[in-house]
Amino acid sequence: MTATSHAIELLQVAARAADSKGGTDLVALDVTQPLPLTDIFFLVTGNSERNVVAIAGEVEDELIRHGAKPLRREGRAEGRWALLDFGDLIVHVFHEEERGYYQLERLWKDCPVVPIELPERDTRE
Repeated sequence: MTATSHAIELLQVAARAADSKGGTDLVALDVTQPLPLTDIFFLVTGNSERNVVAIAGEVEDELIRHGAKPLRREGRAEGRWALLDFGDLIVHVFHEEERGYYQLERLWKDCPVVPIELPERDTRE
């Protein structure tokens, strides 16, 4: 079994939102095989506690605007590791130190990576 098209659609919305707030190191993992409760883990890093809170807030707002319903949210106030559960998609927004410490990519290394499509940035000055 692989991630549903609905989960992939939610991922793209979340990725654009995270990117718009300066989220880095965006990684999406298809966790359907080991976890029957969700389809995709989306991991993103913020460069400060304030940035983690901003990224998590923007992701949640955009997913809600897209019609997704949040089932659970944890850790947003602390700004170190925010978890947003939208059923088919679980978003992990990490502070740089927590991302390195918990290394979820290593824990779930056998899961396929889901491609993320972001809008091209204009690099001209």
